[in-house]
Amino acid sequence: MAKCLRARVWLALMVLLSMPISYAQQSFSFVALGDLPYGPSDISYLPYRTLIKQINLAEPSFSIHVGDFKSGSTLCSDEEFSNQIAHFQSFQTALIYTPGDNEWTDCHRDNNGAFDPLERLNTLRKDFFRDGKTFGQNPISVASQSQRMPAFSRHVENLRWQHQSSLFTTLHIVGSNNNFEARNPSAVDEFFHRDAANVAWIKDTFAVASEQKIDLLVFAFQADVFEARNIYEDFPSWSGFRKSIAETLLPLAQQWGKPVLIIHGDSHRFKVDQPFTLNRKPLTNITRIIVPGQTDVRAVKVNVQGANLSFELIAIP
Repeated sequence: MAKCLRARVWLALMVLLSMPISYAQQSFSFVALGDLPYGPSDISYLPYRTLIKQINLAEPSFSIHVGDFKSGSTLCSDEEFSNQIAHFQSFQTALIYTPGDNEWTDCHRDNNGAFDPLERLNTLRKDFFRDGKTFGQNPISVASQSQRMPAFSRHVENLRWQHQSSLFTTLHIVGSNNNFEARNPSAVDEFFHRDAANVAWIKDTFAVASEQKIDLLVFAFQADVFEARNIYEDFPSWSGFRKSIAETLLPLAQQWGKPVLIIHGDSHRFKVDQPFTLNRKPLTNITRIIVPGQTDVRAVKVNVQGANLSFELIAIP
C-alpha cells in the first residue's frame, strides 16, 4: 500500500545541506503540485481528485499548488473558479495556492471565454485569498504582503508562513513572461506594480529569515523563469523575471548562504536540479523543483529534516 501511495518511487536523490544540530531530530513533509487539472472537466477532474486522495493518504503537513489550475485552452469562468476552490477544500491538511498565468493572463483568448485578464485577476484575489487563512480542511494561518506592506495592499496572494525551522514564501510570478507585454499598456502597468511587490516581498523574506534564524527558505511560484533565456544570458533585458529573480532573489540567496529551495511549475516536466548562477558561478545553495503537470498527474512529496531534503513522487494508482 505504501508503495502505491507514493507512486512506488523513492527518488535516489538527496540534496545534502547543512543541518543545525538543534533541529537534527525534527522532520516533516509537504507536497508540491501544479499545472493540474488540465483539460476538459469530464477528462481531467477524476484523475486530479484521485491524486488529491493519494496526497491525503500521505498526510503531509500542508500542500502547495503553484498555479495553473486549468489549461490554457479552457474557460476562465466563475464556475471553473468555484470548482477549483472545491478541489482545494478537499485537501485534508492546509492547501496554499499561488496563481498561474492560465487563471488570468491568458484569459483574453477566445477559447478561454475572451475575459478581461485584469478582471479575472481581481476575481482571483477576491475569491481565493481570505483573511490570512489557507484552503484545506485544516487550514493554517499565513502572513500576507497586503497586511505587512500597505504600499502593496492589493497583493493578498503573496503569502508567508513558518514551519519548524523552514520559512515558506509564495510569489506571484507567472508564465507568459510574467505578463510583461510591452504592446499592452495595461499589462505593463500591472507587471511593474506586481514586480515591485515581488521584489519587496523577497527582500522582506530574507530579512525575516535572518531575524528568526531560519535554516531553510522555500520560494514557490508558477513560472519557469528561464523562459526568456538566450545563449548569452539567463535573464536578458526583456525577461519578465530579471528584476525579481536575477537582481533580487539570487544575490540575496548568495549573501544569505543557507539552503534555498525554489518550487515552480509551468514546464510540466518533473526535475530537481541546481541551475542558478550569479556572475557565471553556480549557486550551490539553491535547489529547484519543477513539479509534474499537464498529462503527468503526479505530485512531489518533499521530506524535510532540518535543512536536509529528499523528494518522493506521489501518483494515482
